Amino acid sequence: AESFYKSPLHPYSQKLMASVPSLREDKQPEYIPGSPVSLINPPKGCRFADRCPFRTEKCSGEPPLVSLKDGNYVRCWLYAR
Repeated sequence: AESFYKSPLHPYSQKLMASVPSLREDKQPEYIPGSPVSLINPPKGCRFADRCPFRTEKCSGEPPLVSLKDGNYVRCWLYAR
């Protein structure tokens, strides 16, 4: 769990952690633009695609689960090879 906080991999996780205000640094939080998707009728593909700064055409398809060297996993087209 510590690696999630120190170095989040998925773009949504990165933006989520960047939105947390810091008490130690004089840094403005970065808010995620747009609205969250419907959990009742979620879109096909990556659920964060419409709000992601790294979106590509591939994101309209279901992202693969990618195993990384450090033992972590991420479900994102950015890491698929």
